[in-house]
Amino acid sequence: MKKVFLDKLNKIDKDYYTFADLLKLWSGTPQSLKVLLSRAVKNGELEKLKTNIYVLSNKNISIEKIANKIYYPSYLSFESALSSYGILSQIPYVLTFATPLKTKKIFLRDVRVEYRQVKKDLFFGFVLKSGLCVALPEKALLDCFYLASKGMFEMNFRRLNYERINWKKFNLWLQRYPKKTQKLARKTIEEIKNSNFLPTGRRVLPVDGSSR
Repeated sequence: MKKVFLDKLNKIDKDYYTFADLLKLWSGTPQSLKVLLSRAVKNGELEKLKTNIYVLSNKNISIEKIANKIYYPSYLSFESALSSYGILSQIPYVLTFATPLKTKKIFLRDVRVEYRQVKKDLFFGFVLKSGLCVALPEKALLDCFYLASKGMFEMNFRRLNYERINWKKFNLWLQRYPKKTQKLARKTIEEIKNSNFLPTGRRVLPVDGSSR
């Protein structure tokens, strides 16, 4: 029975399964399914990512994609997105997503995942890349300024590589953010421009400029 069930899962193109998903495919009782899953996990045939979330052990999975899907809607942003674009040089040890839902923290395998709440009218500026919703560079940076202006986030903005930022787009989207966020972003960028402290040795364009 277990082999037949696992063979059925292997034929389905799905990144992960909730207990509810598996119950729909199971012909027995919920309790008997729990027993089967426990044995399959113990035998290394299934992996339990977190409570009620399972994946097949023989399949390559993307923690980022699964994290994106299990708390939806959301998109990869903040440090994670900035790092993927090379704007942040360090590789974050936390996967960070923006969501209009409540702030939430979970672990998938040994990866810490944070879903940080943004207002519904600020839930934009992301694209779908290979099945993963990812903020555009300008939006990821703006999301950082947004939470920083609310006292909920800290980042050394001086140590970012701003070459990937389209300042015209950044300024356009900045106008959709609260006044407090706009003030912090403009002040920070102006201070960086005037400090001559840029890791790449290149100029940061003004937020209100039209270049690039």
